[in-house]
Amino acid sequence: MLSQKNLTPRWYERFPRALPIGIFVLTMAVTVLSVFAIEHAEKQRESAQLDQTAQAIASGLERRSNANAAYLRSGAALFATQQVVEAPLFRTFIQQLHLDGNYVGSDGIGWTMRVNRVDIPTVEEVMRRSGSPDFAVYPSPALDQPVAAPVMYLQPDTVRNRRAIGFDMYSDPVRKAAMDEAERLGRPVASGKTVLMQDGGRNSPPGFLIYVPVFEVGRSNLRGFVYSPFNGQQFLESAVSTDRIGAVGIRLYDDAAEPGNLLAEVKLAVRSGSVARREIDLSGRRWLLEVEAPATNMLSLISVMTLLFGLLVATLLLVLARLLTQQAVEDRVALSWFEQQSSIRNSLTRELNHRVKNTLANVLSIIALTRRRATDLDSFADNLEGRIRALSATHDLLTQSEWGTTPVRAVIQAELAPYAQDVDRHVDIEGPDVELAPNDALSLGLAIHELATNAAKYGALSVQDGKVRVFWEMVGDGQARIRWEESNGPRLDPDARRKRGFGTDLIEKIVAHELRNPVDLHFDPGGVQCTLMIPVRRRGDFAIRAGRKG
Repeated sequence: MLSQKNLTPRWYERFPRALPIGIFVLTMAVTVLSVFAIEHAEKQRESAQLDQTAQAIASGLERRSNANAAYLRSGAALFATQQVVEAPLFRTFIQQLHLDGNYVGSDGIGWTMRVNRVDIPTVEEVMRRSGSPDFAVYPSPALDQPVAAPVMYLQPDTVRNRRAIGFDMYSDPVRKAAMDEAERLGRPVASGKTVLMQDGGRNSPPGFLIYVPVFEVGRSNLRGFVYSPFNGQQFLESAVSTDRIGAVGIRLYDDAAEPGNLLAEVKLAVRSGSVARREIDLSGRRWLLEVEAPATNMLSLISVMTLLFGLLVATLLLVLARLLTQQAVEDRVALSWFEQQSSIRNSLTRELNHRVKNTLANVLSIIALTRRRATDLDSFADNLEGRIRALSATHDLLTQSEWGTTPVRAVIQAELAPYAQDVDRHVDIEGPDVELAPNDALSLGLAIHELATNAAKYGALSVQDGKVRVFWEMVGDGQARIRWEESNGPRLDPDARRKRGFGTDLIEKIVAHELRNPVDLHFDPGGVQCTLMIPVRRRGDFAIRAGRKG
C-alpha cells in the first residue's frame, strides 16, 4: 500500500495552472529584458553612427570652406601685386584655377574694390568704358559713409551673378562687419546669415559670404576684397553625399540653434528627435550643425525576431509545463485510485470469503435437509439439483448487478420463469419497486423456488386451472412483506404438511434464519399461503463498492 506521504499532492498539483503560467511569465520577462538590451545597444549604435555622420558632414563643410578660402587667398596674393585689377586679369585668374564651373559649392569668385565716395563717378565711368555699359554703384553711399566697396567682377559671368555687379558691400551691416573683421585679422572671414543680391528679395533663401582682404604690397592700405558668395542650401547639399551618409535630417545654423539663424536644412518626412550637434569654425565664423536620425520603427528587426522567438518558446514551455502538471495530477489520481482499488479488492476478498462460506453453509444445509426427506437416490439428486439451480439463478442476478441491490420482481420472475411460460398455468406477479441486499435476494430466491417446486408437484401449478399470485408491499421504512397465495389447485388434506415435506424445513429454518424474520407458512385446503418478511436495507449497509462503479 502506498504511504500517505506519497499521496499528498504537491503544490503544483493543487494549482496545476500556476507552474505553466509562471514559466510563461518568466520566459517572457527574460525575452522582454533581452529586447530591452538589444534596443539599448541598438540606440547606442545608432547614436554612435549619428555622431560619425555629424562629424563627416561637419568635416565636409569645413573642407568646402577651406578649399574656397585657398582659392581666395591665391587671388588676394595675385591682386596685391597689381596696381589695378582689370577685367582681363580677373578672368585670367579664374581660368588659371581650372575650376571648370565647379566653385566648391559657392556662386563664384568676385572682386570688390575699396572706393572713396568722391571717386565713385570716376570708377563708374572707367567700368562703363571697359565693357560694362550699365555699371553703377548702388545703393548710393550716405553722406556720412566716406568709402564704398562695390562689386566690380563676379565669375562665372551669368545673368544671376550680374545682379550683384555694382552693389556696395558696405551698405549691408552684416557684410560690412565681416569685411572689417577680415581687414583687421588679414585672413578669410565668413559673414553672418544674409540674402545674396543675385537671389533678389528679402524672402529669398539665405546665404553668406567669405572675404579675403587685399592690401598693397609692403603697405597696410586696403585695396579691396576677393570674396565668394554662397547660397546656404546649395553649400550644404554640395558638402553632403546622401549616398554615403544615408537619409538623415540636417540643419545648419549661424551661431545659435534658433529659427531665425537657420541657413540651410535637409528635412525628414518624420522627425525622430535623436539629434547629434557639432560646432563648426567656418573661416572664423561659429556655426552649429544638427544632424537628426530618421524615425524608425518602435522595435528593430532583431528585437521583433527575438520577441517572436521568445513568445514561441514561452508558449511551447507553457504547453509542455501544462501537459507535465496535468500528467502529474492524473498520475496522482491514478495512484489514489489504485490504492482505493487495492483497499476495495481486499474488502471484496474478505466479503467473498464471507459470502462463499455462507453459500457453502446454505448448500450443506440444503443437502442435509434434502437427504433427510429423500426416499431414494434419484429424488435426492433431483431435489438437490433444483435447489442448487435456484441459488445459481439468483447468483446470476447478483452478478449482473455487481452484487449490488436486486429487485424483488427480478428474483421472483427468475424462479418462476419455467412455470410462467406454460400457457396452462396462471402466475400473477405484482408489487412496487423494491431493491434487496444480495444475501436477502438469495434467501428469497431459495424460498420462491421451494414454493414453486412444491406447487408444481402438489399444488396450484400441478393442475390446469390452478393459479399462483405473488405480491408484495412495503411495511414501514425497513421491511417488505411478500405474500404467496395458491388457488384453484388440488384440495389439501390436513396432513399435507407432514406427508409431503414441501420444503417446510428449508423455508422455516434456512430462509427464516437468513432473513432474521419468521416465515408464516399455512397449508389451507384451498392452497398454500406463505408470508415472508424481508428487510430492505440501505445500500451503504452492504455495498462494498458503493459509489465506485465505472
